[in-house]
Amino acid sequence: MSKSLKNISVVAAATVVSRVLGLVREIFTAAVFGTSALASAFVSAFTLPNLFRRLLGEGALTAAFVPTLTEELEHRQRAGAFTLVSQVASWLLVVTGGVVVVAMLVLSQAEWILGRATDWGFAAGTLRRLLLGADLAVILFPYMIFVCLAAAFSAACQVLGRFTEPALSPVWLNLCILSALGAGGWWAWGLPERMHLLCAGVLAGGFLQMAVPAGVLWREGWRPAFDLQYNERVSAIVRLMGPMVIGSAIYLVNMAVSRFLGLSLNDSAAAIINLATRVMELPIGVFTAAIATVVFPLIARHAARSDWGQLAGDYHKGLRLVLVLNVPAAVGLAVLSEPITRLLFQRGAFSATDTGLMTPVLAVYALGLPFLSFVTVALRGFYAVKDTATPVQAAAWSFGVNLGLSLVLMRWFSTVGLAVAGTVAVLVQAWYLQTRLSRRLPALGFGPLWPNLVKIVIASTVLGVVVWGGQRASAWLPLTGKAHHLAVVLILIPVGAAVYGALLWALKIEGRNELELILNRFRGRRPDA
Repeated sequence: MSKSLKNISVVAAATVVSRVLGLVREIFTAAVFGTSALASAFVSAFTLPNLFRRLLGEGALTAAFVPTLTEELEHRQRAGAFTLVSQVASWLLVVTGGVVVVAMLVLSQAEWILGRATDWGFAAGTLRRLLLGADLAVILFPYMIFVCLAAAFSAACQVLGRFTEPALSPVWLNLCILSALGAGGWWAWGLPERMHLLCAGVLAGGFLQMAVPAGVLWREGWRPAFDLQYNERVSAIVRLMGPMVIGSAIYLVNMAVSRFLGLSLNDSAAAIINLATRVMELPIGVFTAAIATVVFPLIARHAARSDWGQLAGDYHKGLRLVLVLNVPAAVGLAVLSEPITRLLFQRGAFSATDTGLMTPVLAVYALGLPFLSFVTVALRGFYAVKDTATPVQAAAWSFGVNLGLSLVLMRWFSTVGLAVAGTVAVLVQAWYLQTRLSRRLPALGFGPLWPNLVKIVIASTVLGVVVWGGQRASAWLPLTGKAHHLAVVLILIPVGAAVYGALLWALKIEGRNELELILNRFRGRRPDA
């Protein structure tokens, strides 16, 4: 157990570092490019290889590759495991290389393709942004090859008990991008040249994401070999990936819809949506991912033993922790969306006008944070009972709601309308998953959580009132500009957290001892023996 906790702490710490560096990366990118058409084009262009990377590399591949590689390691020792690593890497290289070549060829002809789009009613500004995005996507698409191979190598490292290097994988990308932005500023190049340097930083970061875990495997004894043998193990990985790829594809297309609709809406929409989701996803990376990491193997073990009572207990425990942490985070982020945006991004090319545009978008996305976190844990419930069909149906419903509402609301509320559509779509997905899960396993119904949710909502409402009142009262502080916003954030977040925690304890929220243990671990204190 102590070793597992150590591994979890390593992954959690690396995730925090990666998320913070990712936010710093976005802060510097916004300072250089603001919310210009160039920034929106980059965000949309980078979405394409990222979509395929998550589809073919991370997630589905890791979930299918890890158990199969573990079995191979058990039966044929390291020799068999390393052979399978080479086979999977070879197939990944061929498939992703083919996708990249086709995509680059198609995107290189974007000017000819979009030249005919004037007959379809596209505005000139939309065509300009789409062409700019296509040009950048041609440069960025090879990134997909590096990170898909990185996913396979990182999964193999984890099977061998090497967790640090894979956990640090995103850090290399963020550091390379930050270096590229710094180099562009040092040489005082124009924005187009600095954008190309930024793209070069992405490719360099992708290469390091692949090379570092590959180097770890080399030190463990693996020697790469091009091997396209399609044996039983490779076939098993493909079969396991199938349903997950479909579900991931719907989710990722859903995520991309908002950015590409934003690209067609105006110059700034796609960039603002990207920055808002980056800030909103920080609590998910810190809290929800850690909770899901711990809960998933527990409920999977209970499902394998048909111990539905224990499964329900641990499932509800995971959901309760997610709600306890993310509901107040959502309220605080929504109320403080303006000072947080000003503090993080308002500098350089990111103006006060951009802050005004981003503030309501961030507030709307923040309100969807509890539902997105809920979905993260609910999906583990389906995977634990080996149901991969229902998550695909839920993702399809979410996609339909997001697309339909986006097309309607963007006409009335512009970028805020896209944020509302995305938040409602996640709510629908959470409702669908929980309803189907409780029908399949009544013990997993939401009923036991209602008393706790009422207490969480009461405490979070009081937190919101306190933070809102404190923000209004902060006008009396003898500070201006960034110093004022920094003081507001640094004072009100701890005050709000203290008020929220005191209310939860006063209301006797269930699982108080577990929360105390979590807080002690974050403080580095060992629980009493």
